[in-house]
Amino acid sequence: MELNLTRPIVFFDLETTGINIATDRIVEISILKVFPNGNKESKTWLVNPEIEIPAEAIAVHGITNEKVVTEPTFKELASKINEMIGDADLAGFNSNRFDIPLLAEELLRADIDFDMENRKAIDVQVIFHKKEQRTLSAGYKFYCGKDLDDAHSAEADTLATYEILKAQLDKYEDIENSVEALSEFSAHRERADFAGFVLYNEEGKEIFSFGKYKGRTVEDVLKENPGYHSWIQNAEFPLYTKKVLRQIKERMTRPRAIMSEEEQLKALQAKFNAR
Repeated sequence: MELNLTRPIVFFDLETTGINIATDRIVEISILKVFPNGNKESKTWLVNPEIEIPAEAIAVHGITNEKVVTEPTFKELASKINEMIGDADLAGFNSNRFDIPLLAEELLRADIDFDMENRKAIDVQVIFHKKEQRTLSAGYKFYCGKDLDDAHSAEADTLATYEILKAQLDKYEDIENSVEALSEFSAHRERADFAGFVLYNEEGKEIFSFGKYKGRTVEDVLKENPGYHSWIQNAEFPLYTKKVLRQIKERMTRPRAIMSEEEQLKALQAKFNAR
């Protein structure tokens, strides 16, 4: 079953120096862009992370420091990557928890603004885990009947993820073939940031998910302890988390719109009627 698309969607996979969203770097990125008419565009880049690739990471993906030393840095590739992604929706395997947050960090670090406000995100791993509880290689075998050669190669993993999602749509009749439905089905608990340091409560207000203010609304905390915002901005939190907190603080200090005469009259009438 082919995807029912109303605009392009980008499948992508990252190989990295580690799993810390705030401090680790991309060493390989592969992008597969699928258009509503079925056309596809793909590109894979090796990336010089500008930091040492640990032996533990090399053992997973096989990308050594020597292999990337002459490759472009992410900052040098950032405009090309951002242009290819455009305003497309995003999809990947464990992408909501890892690939999208880390890509956002790299783009912000390269002075390219990035957010998910007008995008949908499909996490194929979440659909897989909700249905079968397996890994990418097992999922490829289960859904597509194929062995995943070159696992932990960004290109192979990206293509496998795309094929798995199409096979999932064939297999599960109760999953609607639309980006919006797939995004909702594959979403974790709603987050205000990517890393999950700031969540939404039942009233739709941002709350902290960690530390001494866990469960409290961000606005209440910043009113009570303005220095907490400065501490987070100077600590080792993801750049996107810092961006979200800056936006909340700016929203709090933004002057309220002045009511028109008609609005003032209606407010007075409502107040009088409430007596």
